[in-house]
Amino acid sequence: MTNSSQLDVLGLYREAGALHEGHFLLASGRHSPKFLQSTTLTQYPHYTAQLAAGLAEQLRERGIQAALTVGPAMGGVVPAYEVARALGLRSIFAEKDGQGGMKIREAFSLAPAEPFIAIEDVLTTGGSVMKAVQAAEAAGGRCAAIACIIDRRDPSSDPQTLNGYPLVSLSRIHFDTYAPDDLPDWLAAIPLQEI
Repeated sequence: MTNSSQLDVLGLYREAGALHEGHFLLASGRHSPKFLQSTTLTQYPHYTAQLAAGLAEQLRERGIQAALTVGPAMGGVVPAYEVARALGLRSIFAEKDGQGGMKIREAFSLAPAEPFIAIEDVLTTGGSVMKAVQAAEAAGGRCAAIACIIDRRDPSSDPQTLNGYPLVSLSRIHFDTYAPDDLPDWLAAIPLQEI
């Protein structure tokens, strides 16, 4: 069993080569000197299993129970599956619907008010995971909680909730981000990488 309080999440990202430094254009449109590439980490089952076990432990400690996990494609699919495995649940995913939202595939079904935990890799604004929550709720489920490996939202945000839902994270890490028209000179001097 993993002791989530002793888990060095950022260290695992470093070991896996998933913590990048430079100048990155994030999906939100903001710029950052650091980027966490979870897909680099999740290609290694031993790292993913440690993180999933840590999340499962924290969900149990908070008394959060569910019948399944839901991950937003693509970043949340593997973590949702591994957390489901650690908790003995089933796992599904939400995918883009082509209209700016997400949908649950027809092959997946949720019973009316079936409780689920939405799982995300890195929470920056919460936009993707909230689209997955909305899709699963539209399919009949009820969100019991949201969980993520890393919560990188603004430090002033509530670490226990996201949009009124209970939130569990393994680590809360803040990297400064900047609007495109407010870049510091030192960051503007580094070639931009879109991710």
